[in-house]
Amino acid sequence: MSEQKPLIALTLGDICGIGPEITLKAAADPRVQGLCRLLAVGSPEALMRAREITSSPLRVHSVQSAADAQFLPGALDVLDTGSIDVLKAPIGTVCVEGGRSAFTAVEKAIELAMQGQADATVTNPLNKEAMNLAGYHFAGHTEIYAHFTGAKHYSMMLADVELRVVHVSTHVSLREACDRVKKDRVLEVIRLADDACRQLGIRKPRVGVAGLNPHCGEGGLFGREEIEEIAPAIAQAQAEGIDAQGPVPPDTVFSKARGGWYDIVVAMYHDQGHIPLKVLGFQYDRALGRWQTVSGVNITLGLPIIRVSVDHGTAFDQAGKNTASPESLINAIDYAARFANEKRKRG
Repeated sequence: MSEQKPLIALTLGDICGIGPEITLKAAADPRVQGLCRLLAVGSPEALMRAREITSSPLRVHSVQSAADAQFLPGALDVLDTGSIDVLKAPIGTVCVEGGRSAFTAVEKAIELAMQGQADATVTNPLNKEAMNLAGYHFAGHTEIYAHFTGAKHYSMMLADVELRVVHVSTHVSLREACDRVKKDRVLEVIRLADDACRQLGIRKPRVGVAGLNPHCGEGGLFGREEIEEIAPAIAQAQAEGIDAQGPVPPDTVFSKARGGWYDIVVAMYHDQGHIPLKVLGFQYDRALGRWQTVSGVNITLGLPIIRVSVDHGTAFDQAGKNTASPESLINAIDYAARFANEKRKRG
């Protein structure tokens, strides 16, 4: 396998959303074909339905194991995860069948990677409500991966081109997010950020660490988290040889990162990191009344396997219309291939 392009297991996500459509669009893109061997994971029937919607030139080839995949030109192999009745999964709806299809595909992709049958995994979006309706009570992809891989220390990283952000906390209330800004957790995320850059081939990463409060607290006037938690974490990281810098005011740290000051930014909470990435990657064309670009990827750090995802949701409102852009998915596959290739080099 080491002499071949990496094998990437790609889940279809919730089959009522845009996942199957953008999967076919991405798989037909020459950029993807040059990067990896792509194995879709999920419902062949859902892909066939999407093939009719998109008029995809690709033939859908159903397989029962990764070993059966042929990776032939003009075809997309899909590992069938079991019986899914697409008639019970209407496009654009939240339903049990959509949630079940998404979860079983993720579970299988993780299994392939943990067993060494896939070099990396990429996930299409799922709907948390549908997944919970189906009886799978997880907050999202990250928690599913942590559960099935046994990971204890992990974090979310977003990336768009060369802007990268990793989070101290994500899916919690803003009030709780502030309470989670503690030295040990900030230090843990700085370490994850440094390691992620090294996994991408950046030999001497520069880690910019955002503050929590306006103006980094103005010496304690607007809050003491920078003084009592963030700065001590940065000092400890520096003592370990990590080039961590900050705390940097949150309203300038991302512009500095785009300007080349940092290779990655440690954000203190979900929206602090997500908003700048999505302002950069999500461009809406008012004249045409549609999204012109939807780029950026979501990477889970701290796992024993590689997991990259699109940085958007199921887009039920676009599903079935053949209007969804595959750009974020193509970016995700690119990042997964880069991680996989670097992992091989590192042994």
